[in-house]
Amino acid sequence: MMGCRIILARHGETRWNLEGRFQGQQDTELSPLGWEQARLLADALERVPLAAVYASPLARARETAAQVAARHRLNVELVPAFREISHGAWEGKPHSEVAAQDGERLRLWQSRPELVTMPGGESLADVRARAWPALMALVARHGGETILVVAHDAVNKVLLATALGLGVEAFWRIKQDNACLNVIEEVDGAFRVALLNSTVHLGYLLSEVEQKAL
Repeated sequence: MMGCRIILARHGETRWNLEGRFQGQQDTELSPLGWEQARLLADALERVPLAAVYASPLARARETAAQVAARHRLNVELVPAFREISHGAWEGKPHSEVAAQDGERLRLWQSRPELVTMPGGESLADVRARAWPALMALVARHGGETILVVAHDAVNKVLLATALGLGVEAFWRIKQDNACLNVIEEVDGAFRVALLNSTVHLGYLLSEVEQKAL
């Protein structure tokens, strides 16, 4: 029996995304392209019957969620447990600077992320310990309904891996583009991922960073 359907989105692009900086829990705002991505996300979900809209309290997620919520005449309910992983001492720094200052830990993060706790920050296990129970509370609240959750790259990857029955070591095997859509469905108390990292609604609107990655 179908239970809650979670539409899980990542926030739109920020300037720090373009610059390749570790954002973490720094409260960066959407870039002009990020605002357009948020609008297109709202277009894509305009006819979906959403019961509620939830978001991380960080501005980039909150602003993205607000574009969708306005179309449905809903308020954005903020969930602190969905805030991005804390990168600690790495926050605000470009990858090149972190590589020069903390290269061994960065290399471990890129190969065995489950073994890394950010200096002064969090591990992926820490993220799962706060984000997954928060999501389960929403699932219990919205049986038979569809909700939107707007969060972040690391948070989304951890939630998707957990829904698939994978450990956080699967982190780099899951991709999350800015303003992407995922769908997690609860069926008879279990979970399945029905959509993963869909960006078809964004059309040509890919950032320079994303285009280079294609």
